[in-house]
Amino acid sequence: MSFLQKIILSQKSGEVKGVFSICSANPTVLEASIKQAAREDTSLLIESSSNQVNQYGGYTGMNPKQFVKFVWSLAERHGLFRERLIIGGDHLGPNPWQNETTINAMAKAHQLIRDCVLAGYTKIHLDTSMKCCDDNPNIPLSKEVSAQRTAELCLTAENTFRNFVSGRKIPVYVIGTEVPPPGGYKGYNDHILITTTEDAKKTLEAIKMAFKKYRIEKAWERVIGFVVQPGVEFGDQNIIEYDHQKANQLSLFIETCDNLIYEAHSTDYQTQKKLAQMVEDHFAILKVGPELTFAFREAVFSLANIENELLVCKKSIKLSNIKTVVDDLMVKNPYYWSKYYRGNKCDVTSARKYSLNDRIRYYWSNIDVQNALKRLINNLNSNKIPLSLVSQFMPIQYKKIREGKLGNSPNEWIEHNIVLVLLKYAQACRN
Repeated sequence: MSFLQKIILSQKSGEVKGVFSICSANPTVLEASIKQAAREDTSLLIESSSNQVNQYGGYTGMNPKQFVKFVWSLAERHGLFRERLIIGGDHLGPNPWQNETTINAMAKAHQLIRDCVLAGYTKIHLDTSMKCCDDNPNIPLSKEVSAQRTAELCLTAENTFRNFVSGRKIPVYVIGTEVPPPGGYKGYNDHILITTTEDAKKTLEAIKMAFKKYRIEKAWERVIGFVVQPGVEFGDQNIIEYDHQKANQLSLFIETCDNLIYEAHSTDYQTQKKLAQMVEDHFAILKVGPELTFAFREAVFSLANIENELLVCKKSIKLSNIKTVVDDLMVKNPYYWSKYYRGNKCDVTSARKYSLNDRIRYYWSNIDVQNALKRLINNLNSNKIPLSLVSQFMPIQYKKIREGKLGNSPNEWIEHNIVLVLLKYAQACRN
């Protein structure tokens, strides 16, 4: 029985237990997460989305095999045993290729599923909710069509594992999707439709029938998670918080489903209390990504402020100007943020840097940005930083330094800001 299946068993036994999933490919976030799991001797779930990592490299430049190798290398370096590390795929399906025909998009999705299973992904989120370019644009994609595509991808995963993989745990599956689709919330109001129990029931029935049609009933026994919309989202500057009362019917419904709990997406920025309520209500897999890279960005920008205050008058030192470097790159290449930020020029300029959607996360891997980050860290490591500046720009880290619980190192301060988010989730999951 896998770690994730034990979580399900605990939930079905009435125990309030959950797990959080790191949905990020940011190296600093991944390293901080792995180090924290090693320190606490806990299991860790890391997932890459179909946009981040795929057979063509995704926006990270990594295919599934390379991603797994990178994560495993971090785990080995920091003493996290492989058996405590679960690697999963998020929104695996035709999502990156929606502008192509169904035949082409699904062929690429099948290849992605094969590559993920071969690479060592053992948790697979099958998501075929999005339309391809030849689907009727005037009507919603039917549950039956989506369910059939889901079953087809699951069959590919099962056949790949059975024929080509040995010595690894057989994959478990998550089905369904939240609304809006992966990539971030484009809304600007404080209301979002919660999945109805009737809709949830029909979705499950359609997928279960499709699994039966493709004779993969055994795989259905390993479907552990169901993604719905519990009324949790975040936008540019707004957070839609979890409401226990509004999600109560969903909570009661999943209690009638053997071996199934909910997987909650877009839980970023929820309070620890709200996250704990979600786990109590059987939203036992909590996905977090942008909040972690937001914490990374927040710490980097604070360090940039310290650098400027400390070194701007030292003409012999070249400043990193990292905030300018990354923003210039975003302006030059607006692909990853232009659909998400709106308003006047000042609004958009601010959003590029500080939006909760954190579309800036797509730009950290750029070589110019990486070089600026290295210069920032080198500049600060080469000059004594007054505690008064740390107190001004990183007050939480300042307190930990004074208490002797944190070293006097910029890299440690970045990591600590990320760990604060991890601790919130761990406590909500009762880990």
